[in-house]
Amino acid sequence: MRVYNVTADAETFTCNAYLALGDRTVLVDAGAMDGVVEAVRERTDDLDAVVLTHQHGDHVERLDAVLDAFDADLAAYADHPRRTRELADGDVVDIGDETFEAVHTPGHADDHLAFVGDATIFSGDVVVHDDGAFDDGSFGRTDMPGQSRERLIESLHEILDRFPDGVENMYAGHGGEFHGDVREVIERALERAERREPKYPDE
Repeated sequence: MRVYNVTADAETFTCNAYLALGDRTVLVDAGAMDGVVEAVRERTDDLDAVVLTHQHGDHVERLDAVLDAFDADLAAYADHPRRTRELADGDVVDIGDETFEAVHTPGHADDHLAFVGDATIFSGDVVVHDDGAFDDGSFGRTDMPGQSRERLIESLHEILDRFPDGVENMYAGHGGEFHGDVREVIERALERAERREPKYPDE
């Protein structure tokens, strides 16, 4: 499966939006970069679906533009006017050449999903490799209204409980992608989250 971060060149704040090419061409999150449609078109003429990890603005600002340009389906946990498939915990989702389990992972966002496959995880913001606060294992912020460190910790445990052996590719909503022992990265993120210390000095 070929995966491209189509918002990698963004000059404004956005999530990483990943285009997965394969049997089913899917964009994981749409991001907030004005040129995301053109960036997708550089790689493919057809987009089967957009799959959302969650609906924070930096993940969905350009969603309508993408859906209008490609007439793609939309799969999401929370309601959205253009959703064509409601995703629930444990649902199976085909992305690129892999089959993924949708794991409901609240804490950073109530509607957050991580997508866990045999070789790859699209983790959204619940767990990331690096984000300026921590390297080699960090987690989504939980200091804003409606967020919860305790629920995020539970979500990290849930991911690890359902995590298959051999996952070597981690595509997170922020920071760099990671290739290697992903379980170790998530375990380090969990250890840091369980300290229950502020992630950022101003929290």
